[in-house]
Amino acid sequence: MLDMELIRKDREAVATALAKRLDPAEVNRALDEIQRLDQERRALITEIDAERQRRKAEARAYAEAKRSGATPEPVAPEAERKQLAELESQLDEVQSRLRTTMSELPNLPADDVVAGGKEANRVVRTFGEPPAVEKVRDHVELSRALGLVDHERGVKLGGSGFWMYTGLGARLEWALVNWLIEQNIQAGYEFLLPPHLLLDSAGFAAGQFPKFYDDVYHLDKQSAPRGQFLLPTAETAILGAFQDEILETAKLPLKAFAYTPCYRREAAGSHSDERGTVRGHQFNKVEIFQFTLPEQAGAALEAMVGHVEGLVEKLGLHFQTSLLAAGDSSAAMKKTLDVEVWMPSTGKYKEVSSVSWGGDYQARRAAIRYREPGGKQTRFVHTLNGSALATSRLFPAILEQFQQPDGSVVVPEVLRDKLGTDRLTPVR
Repeated sequence: MLDMELIRKDREAVATALAKRLDPAEVNRALDEIQRLDQERRALITEIDAERQRRKAEARAYAEAKRSGATPEPVAPEAERKQLAELESQLDEVQSRLRTTMSELPNLPADDVVAGGKEANRVVRTFGEPPAVEKVRDHVELSRALGLVDHERGVKLGGSGFWMYTGLGARLEWALVNWLIEQNIQAGYEFLLPPHLLLDSAGFAAGQFPKFYDDVYHLDKQSAPRGQFLLPTAETAILGAFQDEILETAKLPLKAFAYTPCYRREAAGSHSDERGTVRGHQFNKVEIFQFTLPEQAGAALEAMVGHVEGLVEKLGLHFQTSLLAAGDSSAAMKKTLDVEVWMPSTGKYKEVSSVSWGGDYQARRAAIRYREPGGKQTRFVHTLNGSALATSRLFPAILEQFQQPDGSVVVPEVLRDKLGTDRLTPVR
């Protein structure tokens, strides 16, 4: 959620930043409504405070008159007392409308984030060269030939958009998860295993609700009267775990990571670059997260991107890193860099990690603060998150980039001890 004080003081700067993501006319309509509701809210607060002060003065005068034996002035009639309740009810309604309107606005993009969609993304780094692969076979064909993924039985079990890892495929997937867990622990992140069912408040805190409410799987209201959903990413869980807390300044940055399956309603694509395990309703992901002081956020973002790039580099994969334009990044984030692996079968790069800086946007929604040393005042932390990594996309990249002319696939060196082999060979 945006800073109301910033909107009051520098509406033009807010409007200019939001126009990178939204139509300028839409931005101005939203800001007009927010400022109108804010003025109404402040006027009601002033009126309510004045009425409360008047009543306190009346009560003091009445008590003093009783003590001195004088005839006390009559207290306000019941009709006036009801007026205060009506004003408070109006304030609740206005504050609710203001909160809803504010919650629908996206974050302000960072200064170096340009307007536009995918077409405006900019490659900032490239690692290695695309592997020379003769007679490229795609990951779906390879996974079938090697007996790694059973797509048909996955659909039998869960329907369209699901798959089942089998044999060495299951072991490769699990080796990736375990290796990533080890690497993130070595990088100083605390390992968490959160619940997969979260309360709706966690979705709001992360900035996914209300806009993307329908993109996740919800329990019915009878089963979950408080509202619960299957987490779409561990980012939601890690952030939500610290809602309404004041973090110890000395312990910032606070670094945590989690492994979870992720559950999303988005359909698996039939297009060649979204087949197989590239996109589906359930996939595995390891997510890193940092809570920082505002002045720590820039260095934290660079460190997180470097850490993620290092993971992909250790796997021996060719990839690139892109700075996303405002329209292609999450609405809750100020700045996002995608790490994208090369997929030989499509001649395209596919994102395996989005590393993002949220500023204080999520912290405001989640009420996560820190107290300045020696002071009583609290400020909002900054949040950063990134996949480290999404294994369902690493898996096909490994198959395609390391495929051999004889139909086998070379196993990345860092995974060989876990798999007990250096090569995946076709099932006879």
